[in-house]
Amino acid sequence: MNKAKRFVASVLVMMLALIQLPVAHAAVITTDQAIQAQQGDIDRTRLLSLLEKEELQQQLTAYGVDAAVAAERIQSMSDAEVAMLNAKLDEMPAGEGILGLVALFFIVFIITDALGATDIFTFVKPIR
Repeated sequence: MNKAKRFVASVLVMMLALIQLPVAHAAVITTDQAIQAQQGDIDRTRLLSLLEKEELQQQLTAYGVDAAVAAERIQSMSDAEVAMLNAKLDEMPAGEGILGLVALFFIVFIITDALGATDIFTFVKPIR
């Protein structure tokens, strides 16, 4: 019985030696990096909440853009694009509101169509 225990123990030791465990790497991040990581989500949520307004949805529909497609596009935008869009919204006078926002969405969608990232408008041909 003693030999059997030794044999099982040595097989287990060899198996443990052959198992490759994943190595976790941890790093310290600065406060600025943590805020920056969350700012993209905050900006994206702001745009999506604006997109839920019925007046904006009607204007987008008038331009031939489905609100669901616009929401998908906002989700797929990079943090830098979302930040740029929010900065433009902050620069607009309060009276422009929805029309300025629709125009801004329209311009962003035309640019992304031209770059080939989306295919919303048939009249825009992607740059190759």
